[in-house]
Amino acid sequence: MTAYLLAGHLLNLVAPAALMALLLAVFSRLFSGFFGSNKAFAQGWWAQAAINFIVGAGVLAAGLVLLGHDGKMLTYVVLAFAMAASQWCQLGGWKR
Repeated sequence: MTAYLLAGHLLNLVAPAALMALLLAVFSRLFSGFFGSNKAFAQGWWAQAAINFIVGAGVLAAGLVLLGHDGKMLTYVVLAFAMAASQWCQLGGWKR
C-alpha cells in the first residue's frame, strides 16, 4: 500500500468524527439560547471541536480494533453517544 492510499484510508476512517465534531461545536453555540442556556462557554468552538474529534477518532479506532472491520453500525452508535457525552461534559451539562 502506498503512502497516498494509506493517507486516504486514514482520512476516510476519521471523516465521520471530524464532521460530527465540527457540527457539535457550531450547533451548540447556535442553539444555546434556544435551550435556555445563555451562560458563556468555557472554551472556544475550535477547542470543543478538537476534543470531540479526539474522542471520536478514539472510538472509531477502538471499533476497528475490537470489531475487526471499519464501518460497523455499532461503532457509529457508540461514536454518536461518546461525542454527545463529550460535548455535554464540556458544556457543564450536569450543573443545570
